[in-house]
Amino acid sequence: MKNDRWVFYDKVTPEDMGGGVTRRVLAYSDDLMAVENTFEKGAVGALHHHPHTQITYILSGEFEFTIDGVKKIVRAGDTLLKTNGVEHGCVCLEAGKLLDIFSPYRQEFVKD
Repeated sequence: MKNDRWVFYDKVTPEDMGGGVTRRVLAYSDDLMAVENTFEKGAVGALHHHPHTQITYILSGEFEFTIDGVKKIVRAGDTLLKTNGVEHGCVCLEAGKLLDIFSPYRQEFVKD
């Protein structure tokens, strides 16, 4: 899948991450990765950090995000920047989807 020019949504198998979260790894290369995460209401993205820069675009729903100790409520259309090493996580307040963009790609998300 790495470096595929065309990634069709209906061909990407969602991965159940447990706790009401589903992940779909979309297009990616060594430098960049797109991942869709679907959250059920009440699902938690535990606080964590990683050596990747991450931008999250809220596709739908409502989330309480914590980034570097600061909490904010975000909704569809909002965008968040998490630089490498910054602790972040979320709680889903209203079922929704996030589009995460990583640089470089998250090797642990794929089975190449």
